[in-house]
Amino acid sequence: MVDATTSKLERPVADHTLERYVGNTIRDLRQRHGLTIAEVAEQSGISRGMLSKIENAQTATSLETLAKLASALGVSLAMLFRNYNIPAGSAQLVKRGEGMEVVRRGTKRGHTYHLLAYDQGPTKLFEPFLITMDDESEVFPIFEHPGTEFIYMLEGAIEYRHGQSTYRLEPGDSLTFRGDIPHGPEKLITLPIRFLAIIYYSMLPMDV
Repeated sequence: MVDATTSKLERPVADHTLERYVGNTIRDLRQRHGLTIAEVAEQSGISRGMLSKIENAQTATSLETLAKLASALGVSLAMLFRNYNIPAGSAQLVKRGEGMEVVRRGTKRGHTYHLLAYDQGPTKLFEPFLITMDDESEVFPIFEHPGTEFIYMLEGAIEYRHGQSTYRLEPGDSLTFRGDIPHGPEKLITLPIRFLAIIYYSMLPMDV
């Protein structure tokens, strides 16, 4: 028996990429609602055999048929394609306490720098550090580097110097400044101190 909703678009397929995704989505939705193939077929008005072929990516089907299936499953037609062809992710996860500990020029005892992300390409775009200070030092590190730096205080209190100015930073405070001007801790007020320091390296225009 030929299904009434079958059209010339419903044919055996060679490339299963889209059909496999749609089939898996329909099956997942059906099972999530606790419905059988027979129940969905009856509600959508298509044959059980056709629904089975769609779920198993054995046929391409029309948008009209997919719209009927979406309605039977209580979702929109767009829902069936919502996550199709999304670019693969390339996120970098660093779990708590697993940031790479680095030694920055001029750092002293009691100053710990954990790098929270690592650029893997040839050009370094930014560096996020979690900086912890739990022991006073006689000499504070002074830094100069290209780009812009952003500091966000998490714990404690510190007096931070940038050029000729100093700023008192407490939890919730932030400070943004040019990295090529000398900067660094001036006075540790309340220990322990923790803050995020994110350095963004501006991309300089290429000479024409």
